Amino acid sequence: MIVIRQYNKDTDFDIWNNFVVGAKNSLFMHDRNFMDYHADRFVDNSLMFFDDEDLLALLPCNKKDNVLYSHGGLTYGGFITDTSMKQHKMLDCFEVLKEYMKQNGFKSIIYKTIPYCYDTNASQEDLYALFRNNAKVLKIEASTLVDFMYPIKMPKGRKAQIGRAKREGVTIELSTDYESFIELENQVLSEHHNTKAVHTGAELTKLHNNFPDKIELYAAMYQGKMIAGTVVFVYNNVIHTQYMAANPIAREIGALDYAVSEVIAKYKESKRYLDFGISTEEAGQILNEGLISQKEGFGGRTIAYQTWQLDI
Repeated sequence: MIVIRQYNKDTDFDIWNNFVVGAKNSLFMHDRNFMDYHADRFVDNSLMFFDDEDLLALLPCNKKDNVLYSHGGLTYGGFITDTSMKQHKMLDCFEVLKEYMKQNGFKSIIYKTIPYCYDTNASQEDLYALFRNNAKVLKIEASTLVDFMYPIKMPKGRKAQIGRAKREGVTIELSTDYESFIELENQVLSEHHNTKAVHTGAELTKLHNNFPDKIELYAAMYQGKMIAGTVVFVYNNVIHTQYMAANPIAREIGALDYAVSEVIAKYKESKRYLDFGISTEEAGQILNEGLISQKEGFGGRTIAYQTWQLDI
């Protein structure tokens, strides 16, 4: 019999993190040391699913009004499971989840799936369960994935830009100056999208200190100044460019292209994929063709980020 327990930081912190370590589709961002950095922004309502006495699954969630979100502060959400999860058990998890939602006044759950490339074993039991429970697709966002096992050649223009950056004297450094990078990122986001980065420089610095081998900043330096860079999250199978930024000079001389090429060179033998993240806006309805073209120029092609809505 499967039962739900709401996560309690005082009693469940280690239990949660120990399960994340052994799960088949978990990411370091599911560690409570990562999740709790923005605890002041979200009302946590994470759930733990037990099969008799054994922990079967985790569901990182926050709540707002009468809606559950899995999880508003994470790029990837959904059920975190280990190899003991089978399809019939996931269907049972959804049944007890719906009952929990009814008992606690939740009308729906906004459910973000974890893209398949991040799994260490097949983990799409939740997709079938969403279908079986008449959930609807809320949005599909186009991300760009490079498969290092089956690489697509970069076009000559991209190689030329990388060559120009080198000739201009750009150097790529592994940096911890997240404050300067976020300042650069916010300049770009403000200019082109009228928004700003989700993380502050202080938050990224804190997260890097908590996960020094999982969060890296590759800075493109030119005449003593950071003109471009990318913040990379390092997962088991995947390198994810969480942020990329370049000022006008960097765009002209190919500095960001050079930084990304250095990330690829470092990880192409030890990882399977590079995920550039989404190039869509307004819940996937608008495609930023210039942005996705830049990413496709590194040999990437589209992978879908899926968000579902389950009403009860």
